[in-house]
Amino acid sequence: MSRHGFDLGLDDPAQAGVYEVAAADLPPLAAAARDAGLLVRHVDLDGCADKATLLLRLATTLDLPAGWGRNWDGLLDALRDLSWAPAPGYLLALDGLASLQAGRPKELETLVGVLDEASRWWAEAGVPFWAFLAADSLARGQGRPR
Repeated sequence: MSRHGFDLGLDDPAQAGVYEVAAADLPPLAAAARDAGLLVRHVDLDGCADKATLLLRLATTLDLPAGWGRNWDGLLDALRDLSWAPAPGYLLALDGLASLQAGRPKELETLVGVLDEASRWWAEAGVPFWAFLAADSLARGQGRPR
């Protein structure tokens, strides 16, 4: 239990990772993460039908620094840095994934891999890094905590 009456363990880096959740769960998870002192970013990927748009949306929402590379390796490097957004932990709430899943499923798979790798890197540093993907906005058949 926390002082708020319920502790989700969002401050535990060992439990952090990439998870699929219901879209309705994103706001309460974000509120709980803020209560735990984590930096929260909501990433709406609706309409991202290609890699360039996806990366631009992520860069804009996460306020990635200039020169971050604009590719998957650059995104991973930026997510493992986050020096421009210091916090005791991080939570990314991603929704609007249907168009990406429908048109570019490999891009979505790569994104999940990048988020997972960043989460594992931060866990080794003792910092929780969560990514919650709204499963409601994904095609059926992808259910599993990542």
